[in-house]
Amino acid sequence: MSTDPISDMFNIIKNGQAVFKETVVVPFSKIKYEIARLLEEKNFIKKAEKKGRRGKRIIEITLKYEIDKETGRPVKPAILKLKRISKPGKRIYRKAGELKSTPYNLLIVSTSKGIMTDKEAKKKKLGGEIIAEVW
Repeated sequence: MSTDPISDMFNIIKNGQAVFKETVVVPFSKIKYEIARLLEEKNFIKKAEKKGRRGKRIIEITLKYEIDKETGRPVKPAILKLKRISKPGKRIYRKAGELKSTPYNLLIVSTSKGIMTDKEAKKKKLGGEIIAEVW
């Protein structure tokens, strides 16, 4: 694993989707769990569950796909792109007024009030660290 556990989580999700896995397992941390819950809330994944006990906790992420109506097989992942913006070596911060996304993507922002989308942060007039971009 690298020195960036969030990037590792994103890579696990991307690799799982590349081979159409139903679920992937990520080592637990509060921030990774909050990011996974946000992805679930915004319909990018089916479910994010905390499992295990102290020291051995994991996050089980059930991935979501677009299903072919004829064959019933997954054809396209719900997450088309998952890009880490702020990295341990170069943190990226934005004020509430500087948060911008398009209708097709969303930014995951770490604010003083927790992890949220750029739209929620802007509504609450909160700036913060831009963790990732998802579309």
